[in-house]
Amino acid sequence: MDDPSVAYRRLLDHYGPQHWWPAETDFEVVVGALLMQQTAWANVERAIANLREAGLLDVHALASASAAAIRRAVRVAGLYRTKPARLKAFCRHLVDRCDGDLAAYFRRPTAEVREDLMAQDGVGPETADSILLYAGRHPVFVVDAYTVRIGTRLGLLATQAYDVVQRHFETHLPRDVHGYREDHALLVTHAKTLCRPRPKCGECPLRPDCPFGRRQRS
Repeated sequence: MDDPSVAYRRLLDHYGPQHWWPAETDFEVVVGALLMQQTAWANVERAIANLREAGLLDVHALASASAAAIRRAVRVAGLYRTKPARLKAFCRHLVDRCDGDLAAYFRRPTAEVREDLMAQDGVGPETADSILLYAGRHPVFVVDAYTVRIGTRLGLLATQAYDVVQRHFETHLPRDVHGYREDHALLVTHAKTLCRPRPKCGECPLRPDCPFGRRQRS
């Protein structure tokens, strides 16, 4: 398979629209992206619910809250000391940079916002691009381990380098926020459902054009 748009259409037909990222506000998306590292989404949802219940799901509240208070709310998301400190520091940065106004924060060129995000502690390319796409509505394609797994098995990728993989998908897919969101979410769903480390190739809608899948017995 040479064209990821073909895979996208087949996955969309198979799974339907994903409507990802589940959040009530853009700030909630940011918090979820920062907490998502090295944990399951269910844990992130519980942490966000805890923050909301504690009255801390607000940029100014988190920026001024004690580390202990944040820690109590988000400890279910793991990295007991690291994540609360990073979350507080990021919110302090938002307050200092734009008085916590996310619309103003994102109202800059994509490259400028991305550089600013990645300058923050604990924010790598995947987290930065998730925030840009889902909270900031910037058309950037998010690359994660699922993207690399599926892309490699389909024969689309010759490297796992983040920027190269991202450029490949952005080159072959329309530059569109909604499309990038759906494509990323569909790849995640497919990787969790069928294209697992031990895949279920016999049920896969991509198998006819997947070199890896065609080699499997079932």
